[in-house]
Amino acid sequence: MTTHPPGHALAVHATGVAHDYGRRPALRGVDLSVAAGEMVAVTGPSGSGKSTLLHVLSGVLRPDEGEVRLGDEVVTTMSEDARSRLRRTRVGVLFQFGQLIDELTLADNVALPLLLERRKRAEAMETARAWLTRVGVGDLADELPGEVSGGQAQRAALARALVTNPGVLFADEPTGALDSRAGSDAMDLITDLAAEEGMTVVLVTHDARIAAYADREVVLRDGLVDADETAVVR
Repeated sequence: MTTHPPGHALAVHATGVAHDYGRRPALRGVDLSVAAGEMVAVTGPSGSGKSTLLHVLSGVLRPDEGEVRLGDEVVTTMSEDARSRLRRTRVGVLFQFGQLIDELTLADNVALPLLLERRKRAEAMETARAWLTRVGVGDLADELPGEVSGGQAQRAALARALVTNPGVLFADEPTGALDSRAGSDAMDLITDLAAEEGMTVVLVTHDARIAAYADREVVLRDGLVDADETAVVR
C-alpha cells in the first residue's frame, strides 16, 4: 500500500522497505509517504516493525531492501557518516527514554548537536538555553538528567532534538516512559511546536490516546502496512 497525500510537498517517502534481523523479518516491503507539515502516528502490536521502520526512515538503520527519501535526498545510499550528520542537522530524533548523557547538564545535552557542528560554545549554549525555556524547563538548564523528573528530562530531550530546527521529527514512543499526565503534556508540546515550526512529525506509539494527536494513523502488522487512515479528531 502506498499513500501519497495530495496537494502537499513530500517530506518522507519510503518504497519497498524491507529489513531482517538474522532470519527474523522485521519489515517486509513497506511503502509510506508523509507530507511536509503532517503528523503521522505509526501503531501496531509489539513486534510489528514500528521502531525498525522509524529507525530506517530516520537513517539510524540502512534497510536490506528499498529506498528512503527525505525531501530530494536518498537516505539509503548515504554513508553512515552522512546519515549521522543528517540527523544532527536536518532531522530530529526523540527516543522513549530521552537518552540524555548523565554526566552533562541539560543545557550541555541540548547544545551538543550544535557543538558537534562546530558552532561557538557561547552561541550554542545560548540557543540551548532558549530551547529549554521554550519547552518549559529553562530553570533546570544547569541540572543533571538524574536530578530532574522523567517528564522534565523528556522535555530536555525534545529541546535537543529540535535545537537544529529540523524539518522532520522522528519520535519513538516519546511518552512510553511517562505517566498519563506527563505524556499528555509532552504531546501537547510536540503538537504545538510542530505547528509553530511547520515541522513534519512521524511518531511510533502503542497508545491510542497518543495516536489520536496525529493527522493520520498508519498501522503495521507483521512488517507490512495493514491500515492507513486519517485519525479521529480529538
